Amino acid sequence: MSEKKVHRGYLASVMGCHCPRCRKGKLFQYPPTIKLKNNLAMNKTCPVCGQATEIEVGFYYGTSYVSYVLTVALSVASLVAWWVIIGLSVNDNRFFYWMGFNAIFLIVLQPWLMRLSRSLWISWFVKYDPDWRENKPVDVSERINEDQAGNW
Repeated sequence: MSEKKVHRGYLASVMGCHCPRCRKGKLFQYPPTIKLKNNLAMNKTCPVCGQATEIEVGFYYGTSYVSYVLTVALSVASLVAWWVIIGLSVNDNRFFYWMGFNAIFLIVLQPWLMRLSRSLWISWFVKYDPDWRENKPVDVSERINEDQAGNW
């Protein structure tokens, strides 16, 4: 019985929060939820190929910059859409209505943006390996200090 081939591209892999090495396994233990406690619970390793998701202590610090860029891009896009659809004026409060809309929009998207930021971040450091079945993942055990894990 042959295994079904999954031809998932880079963008689909990142947006779906799949392992960047095999593009099959899920990075996160649970689906996106508004409960932030479980939202960022990641698998220690990819359930399919064994790639470590915590490459070193503090690896995901950089995701704050990625999340910032994503939220600025979404804010600019929503401002342009608001301007085209509704319009902006100095004579009324439409800009302040947009600010309220944008704040709610970003709060609702925040759980997904946090996960997307992590997925993007790890994809820049772990490259896709089409021969992942034959090649073992890089051993990162010397970079992990269990005593320092979670001290942020």
